[in-house]
Amino acid sequence: MNKRLRIAQIAPLIERVPPKKYGGTERVVYHLTEGLVARGHEVTLFASGDSQTTARLVAPVTEAIRLGRRVHSPEIMTMLMLQQVYGRMLKEFDIVHSHLEFMTFPFAAVSDVPTVFTMHGRLDSADYQKILRSYRHLAFVSISDAQRRPIPDINWAGTIYHGYPPSSYDFNDAPDDYFLFLGRFSPEKRADQAIMMARACGIPLKIAAKIDPADREYFEARIRPLLNHPLIDYVGEVDETHKRYLLKNAKALLNTIDWPEPFGLVMIEALGSGTPVIVRRCGSAPEVVADCETGFLCESRMDFINAIRNIGRISRRHCRDEFLRRFSDSSMVGSYESLYYDLLRQRFFENKINEAERIPPSSETISRLAGSAEIK
Repeated sequence: MNKRLRIAQIAPLIERVPPKKYGGTERVVYHLTEGLVARGHEVTLFASGDSQTTARLVAPVTEAIRLGRRVHSPEIMTMLMLQQVYGRMLKEFDIVHSHLEFMTFPFAAVSDVPTVFTMHGRLDSADYQKILRSYRHLAFVSISDAQRRPIPDINWAGTIYHGYPPSSYDFNDAPDDYFLFLGRFSPEKRADQAIMMARACGIPLKIAAKIDPADREYFEARIRPLLNHPLIDYVGEVDETHKRYLLKNAKALLNTIDWPEPFGLVMIEALGSGTPVIVRRCGSAPEVVADCETGFLCESRMDFINAIRNIGRISRRHCRDEFLRRFSDSSMVGSYESLYYDLLRQRFFENKINEAERIPPSSETISRLAGSAEIK
């Protein structure tokens, strides 16, 4: 039986864990943390003070930075948090799991405690690839095989899909007549195309989307002029309860992304509700959506139009069943737990080999190393 682990989970400070509204990474961290606690591990969550968790919470800020009442520098507060993790508190952990990506690299590179990195974003920029290759020996987890393609030559320890508890979303086999766009307004999400498709097909479209400050100009110039149409209903940025309602009652999720999406949580949220997904064939989409089974993978404008017209052919029960089979929280948590043990065993044997190299090995030493038991 594997031993109980002391695990540090490091979350971004921009949103609380779980987020009040938009925030996929923080929602994944929440379900992973709760799942590890339920399995008996001793988990410390480094996150904003308004986070909700059954783990021990260590909070560098009292509220998440984006929606908080105080103004903080995300970079400075994150660095202070990392100093805390890898400084005086490091001796309290068997393993560290960072969801901050590159800011953690220098700390992890000199730490005796192994660090796991889940890469939540896109990796196709030259600058990002340069820093990843500088720390290529660290243990990286991809959230889809597609995410790895721009940089396959680093230490990928595994691909682990995100997962949610089955109770997070309600199955509904009798949806309303509307289609749904859910996410945020940005050029790569292509909400404008979803709107134009809906208008062309004569279907009602509800839009639940966040507007980041960096995307405000894009929204005003490209999106707002398209919203004044009787088929289009912009409901704003929604909380979890409202999102759950919109997903389960939608005829389909219209996901007109035009970028290499590393995973796309909104797609499994839809499947968990029994709602089929219509998505562009790019990034992780072919790994998440089974074409003509749990939705449609599209390449052209005509593909999207045909998918909208044929959405009734998709079994909503099958969508829900695929969510349960492939994207549950228990599957995600179990995969990370196995990875933690694998990395600790690897570190254990590396230390044994290093000890043996410092002392000329006797036949007794060689025999003992060869017969060393796994960490129990």
